[in-house]
Amino acid sequence: MTELVVRPLADAFMQVGVYVAVMVALFGWLRWRHGDTVTDALARRRRMGPVAGALLGVSPGCGGAIILMPLYARRKVSFGTVVAALVSTMGDSSWVVLAWNPVFALQLHALLFAVGLATGYVVDALGIDPARSARPRRARRPLATSAARPSPPVGVRAFGGLLPRAPTSTAFWGLTTPAFALSVPVVFQLVDPAMLTLGGVDPYLALGLLGTVTAVLIFAAGRGRLADDSLETARPQSLAATLRHSAHEASFVTVWVAVAYLGWQVLTTTTGFDGSQLALTGLLGVLVGAVVGLVPGCAVQIVFTGLYVSGGLPLPTLVANAISQDGDALIPLAALRRRSALVATVITTVPAVTVGAALLVLL
Repeated sequence: MTELVVRPLADAFMQVGVYVAVMVALFGWLRWRHGDTVTDALARRRRMGPVAGALLGVSPGCGGAIILMPLYARRKVSFGTVVAALVSTMGDSSWVVLAWNPVFALQLHALLFAVGLATGYVVDALGIDPARSARPRRARRPLATSAARPSPPVGVRAFGGLLPRAPTSTAFWGLTTPAFALSVPVVFQLVDPAMLTLGGVDPYLALGLLGTVTAVLIFAAGRGRLADDSLETARPQSLAATLRHSAHEASFVTVWVAVAYLGWQVLTTTTGFDGSQLALTGLLGVLVGAVVGLVPGCAVQIVFTGLYVSGGLPLPTLVANAISQDGDALIPLAALRRRSALVATVITTVPAVTVGAALLVLL
C-alpha cells in the first residue's frame, strides 16, 4: 500500500509541489514589485509586442499571458502579441517540468519562446486580427483590475473563486518550508532517505502525504476551478496576497500531479503497462498532443505533462501539447473578445503540429 498509494501522493508534493510553491512565490513577488514595468513599455512600443508577448507567455504559470488580454481588448497591443504569449505559455504545467528537471525545462521554454516569437510576428505580418474586422459591440463593463476596484476580501478570488484563507495558507507554508529543506538533498540524491528515518517514521513520506492532503483541502476550498489566475492574482496587492495565491496555485498543480502519479502507479502495478504500449507516438502522438492542448485551463495539461515526467509520453508529443495549450489566459480573452480567442487557439495548433512533426524527423 505504501508504494502503491502513499509514495506517489508524497512524491507529488515533495518532488513537484514544494518547488512549485517556492517558484510561484518568487514570481508572484516579482509581479507584485514590478508587474506594470513590461506592460507599460509594451503599450509605448507596439512593434516590440511579440517579443514582450513571448517573454510574458514563457514565464511559468499563466499570470504573464493573462495581463496582456485587457491590453489587447483596449487595442494597446497587437493580436500577434497575444498569439506569441499563448504559443509560448505552458500555463501551470510548466511548474511540473521545472520541478522535475530545470535544465530540460530551460531548453523547452527557450524553444517555446522562439516558436511564440516567430508565430506572433507572422500573425502581425499577415494582418490577422479578428477584433479589427468584428462588428462594433455595445460597450460592456471591462474586466476589472485591482486598480479599478478594491481587492476582494481574504479568501475570495476573482471570477467567483476562492483563495485559501490565512490559516490554511499558513499550514501549507508551515509544511512547505521543512519539506523543501528535506526534499532538496533527497531528490538530488545527496543523502540516503533511509538515514533520515526516525522511530520507524519516514519524514519524506510523512511530510509529503501531509502536504498533498493540505493541497487537496485548499483545492477543494477553491472549488477545484480550472482557471486559477486572474487579473488580481497576476498583479497581487501585497506579500500576504502573493503567498495566498502561491499556496493556491501550488496546491492546484500538486493535486493534478498527484492524480497523474497515482493513476500511473496503479495502472503500471496492476496491469504491467509501462507506456511502451501507448499509441501516442509518431505523428499520431503529435496530433493528440496538439488536440489536447485545445482544452482550456491547466488541469488536463498538468496531467498530460505528468504522464511525460512519468515516462508515458515521447518528447514530440509533449512539445506539441506545450505549444498548443493556452493555459488559463484563454479564459479572460474569451470573456473580452470571444472571436479572437477562438481564432487564437486554432492558430496555436499550427506551430504545435509543425514543430512536433519536425522533432520526429530530427530525433
